[in-house]
Amino acid sequence: MSEHEIQKGLPACPVETTLMLIGDKWKVLILRDLMPGTKRFGELKKSIGTISQKVLTAQLRDMERSGLLIRTVYAEVPPRVEYSLTDLGRSLKPILDAMWNWGENYKARTQL
Repeated sequence: MSEHEIQKGLPACPVETTLMLIGDKWKVLILRDLMPGTKRFGELKKSIGTISQKVLTAQLRDMERSGLLIRTVYAEVPPRVEYSLTDLGRSLKPILDAMWNWGENYKARTQL
């Protein structure tokens, strides 16, 4: 999918655009778990935890359409499918790092 195709229908506000792409709890966790490298579907489901197979599949497809990750299918029996972040997906690392740091600071300030 070209960048032009991805940009069609995006909000004018850059913050809203970012939220549209990663504003879902599951998408952020998928990004977190793919930052270190490629994972198979089962590995992602296990590392994320309570997500259903149906929801994980839908989120991965949406992120693939958005250009954030690549789905690679290997012609094996049984079929092997791997997910990796694209350069665009990896460019979200500073945002995830900022979220991590903010969460750590929040937890430290609110502990009794």
